[in-house]
Amino acid sequence: MWSAKRKQTISEQEWVRIRQTAVANQIVDRGVRNERVLKAMREVPRHHFLPANVAPALAYADRPLPIGQNQTISQPYIVAYMAEKLALTGTETVLEVGTGCGYQAAVLAQLAKEVISLEVIPELAFMANENLARENITNVKVKVADGFKGWMEDAPYDRIIITAGAPRIPQALMLQLNAPGKLIAPIGPRSRQKLILIEKTPDPPNPPKAAQRELISVMFVPMRGEIERQTTPG
Repeated sequence: MWSAKRKQTISEQEWVRIRQTAVANQIVDRGVRNERVLKAMREVPRHHFLPANVAPALAYADRPLPIGQNQTISQPYIVAYMAEKLALTGTETVLEVGTGCGYQAAVLAQLAKEVISLEVIPELAFMANENLARENITNVKVKVADGFKGWMEDAPYDRIIITAGAPRIPQALMLQLNAPGKLIAPIGPRSRQKLILIEKTPDPPNPPKAAQRELISVMFVPMRGEIERQTTPG
């Protein structure tokens, strides 16, 4: 059971120092340079998004951590890397597939106008809403929904980010991506995926063009819902 109550043994001032050091060592040193992204990573308190059963000392380790329901919070470097590749300016509407505990959404909220975040697991959606509310983040809307189908109500989206591994990009998401627009997703088998960046551009009077390129190797938990059922043997 998620609980926001935890024993605080480190002051918030010390957490700020720890976070700044982690950003410098884990993110800047690995090539992320966008100042808006770095500022968001310095300001969003990852330790506030972890379940009480995760040791606080692990909060800023550059690794995924369990959040329950066989899901994880992504490592900080990957959160920053994906955010940088979206090239957000503050005017965009972003669709996130896979809310988890809400940490990535909280970072995106610092960088975009609005974030619509889809979570197929109700317990995690509840956790994320509690976390985001506690941080007074008001430009994120969490929906309990299957990300395979996207969210037509607020489409089209200027940016789409998928935070779970999938064998392919769901067609519904491509249709809901604006032109111009960017989509980033981990695509491939369960054991290892490639981060794929798709850039959609208008080409009137023809349909929009979509250019795709591979970025880095990653390993995400698999996407749940319809796409999982379609790819499970038997």
